[in-house]
Amino acid sequence: MANSLKKRGQKFIRKFSRASIKASEQSSERIRKNLIERVSHIKNVRLLILEWGLLVVGLIMLALAQAFWFGDSYAENVYTTGGTYTEATIGEVNSMNPLFATTNSEKVLSKLMFATISTIDYSGHPGNQLAESIIASENGQKWTVKLREGLKWSDGEPITNDDVIFTTDLIKNSAVSTIYEANLSNVKISVNENEEIVFDLPAAYADFYSALNIPIVPKHILGDTDPKTLIENSFSNAPVTSGAFTFNATQSGGPNSEKVYYLSANENYYLGRPMLNSFAVHTYADKDGVIGAVNAGSVTATAELSGADADKITSGQFNQRDSSLNSGAFIFFNVARPSVQDPAMRTAIRQGLDLKQVREIVPEAVALDYPLVNTQIEIAEYPALPEKDIEAAKAKIAELGGGEKVHLDVATVNSGYLPSVTGKIAELLEALGFEVNVSVYEENQEFINNVVSKRSYDILVYEIELGADPDLLPYYHSSQANSAGLNLSNYKNTLVDDLLLGARDTMDNNLRAKKYEAFLQYWVNDVPAIGLYRPNLTYYYNKNVRTFSNDVRLVTAIDRFSDVTDWAVNKATKNKTP
Repeated sequence: MANSLKKRGQKFIRKFSRASIKASEQSSERIRKNLIERVSHIKNVRLLILEWGLLVVGLIMLALAQAFWFGDSYAENVYTTGGTYTEATIGEVNSMNPLFATTNSEKVLSKLMFATISTIDYSGHPGNQLAESIIASENGQKWTVKLREGLKWSDGEPITNDDVIFTTDLIKNSAVSTIYEANLSNVKISVNENEEIVFDLPAAYADFYSALNIPIVPKHILGDTDPKTLIENSFSNAPVTSGAFTFNATQSGGPNSEKVYYLSANENYYLGRPMLNSFAVHTYADKDGVIGAVNAGSVTATAELSGADADKITSGQFNQRDSSLNSGAFIFFNVARPSVQDPAMRTAIRQGLDLKQVREIVPEAVALDYPLVNTQIEIAEYPALPEKDIEAAKAKIAELGGGEKVHLDVATVNSGYLPSVTGKIAELLEALGFEVNVSVYEENQEFINNVVSKRSYDILVYEIELGADPDLLPYYHSSQANSAGLNLSNYKNTLVDDLLLGARDTMDNNLRAKKYEAFLQYWVNDVPAIGLYRPNLTYYYNKNVRTFSNDVRLVTAIDRFSDVTDWAVNKATKNKTP
């Protein structure tokens, strides 16, 4: 049995050995045929291998170059939240209570910190701010205002009808003497059964929508304050606000009498938190301080300079933007003064002045021949203006002067192009035979009190605001020809008075347009003023920031803040969505 097993084992080993040897021989043959014999073929294909290798390397390098050079196409720099925007303004801040905002600095702070019932929207027309709706009755004497839901002050307290009633009572109180008193003269305010605020006017007023562009102050802060001491209240120095920003701190003692007012984003603003974390208003005593701040790069922007100051801006970091305003530069004749009392004299002056030379002083000036802007109301036909005739004008002026040179006192303010424009006007007047004395004043309260209020001039070259909708009563109605009024020409015409009141009283735009057409004919014939041009807002701003949109149509310079919630100074890289 053992021998049989041994023989079987030896037989298996011999069989396995023969199979191994055969497999080894077959493997050796395959290696010889498939590897050793083919090594020599490499020489024949080495060029092809090299070409393919170079192609692969080239493709890799091209991919790397594409990633390097075109990486920006897959990402973009976008404005993001955070940062501080700073503006340079002119004028002291005597109070941050918006009811007393008179200087440019105070107006900027008021617009940034306080919302109004109505406002001028981005289209340049009246719109709503705190109001959800403003509805006029058919006769234009009753205006109903409903506030938005969920309005809050910066301290978290709700903004209510009580705040509006409290504010309007303050405005109407003669002891307070706010800048909005004329807006609500003889207007009765109440709350109806629907919790809406009702304004009852003594007469129809088509432009009352714009008159509601008044800021609201908090009753829960000022309710117990004596109206006579309102401006002295601590609120004037640290107000609770309703606008896009709220007060933070004040810093004094900078160069050129600089004072800085730091504002923080208002988390309770009804339009939502602004993109900016903060806004700083740097105030200066004069234009030189603003120019120094811009050139030093200590501010982001300013609206206090004109195109005439462009050569003084030495910093290469600022862009300049010019935006048309609903304002006008005019020659106002003080018709109460003997030198220009005769309409024939004023007509001769207009006939003899080469207005083209005057307007050329202001780059990109838009000529303004009438006291209306075409966006305010559609006038079917404007009255014709007399053609320029210098020789005829000289002869008439000499005749009216009785052979003697007539003396003219011409006044203007040191603002923008006005000094240069006035200088050219004086030169042209002298060429017509007048003796001219020009006085250039700083635009401050002293100028208002001593020159404007007293009408201490024969001619005033000045810019006035014309508004979103036409309302020429303040400038040409006889009731405004006084120290408190804006009838800078002292112009009086009972027929004109009726037309201006009638234009105010009607809600029918077609009828209003006809009344203004009739007024314009009197304006051309009587020559209380001569239209020059529409001034621009010139805005210098750092080229790396986002400021007001080019789509914003400005009525006044302060309307640039209508989209301030979108202003930004910070940027971040963001990958584009495929």
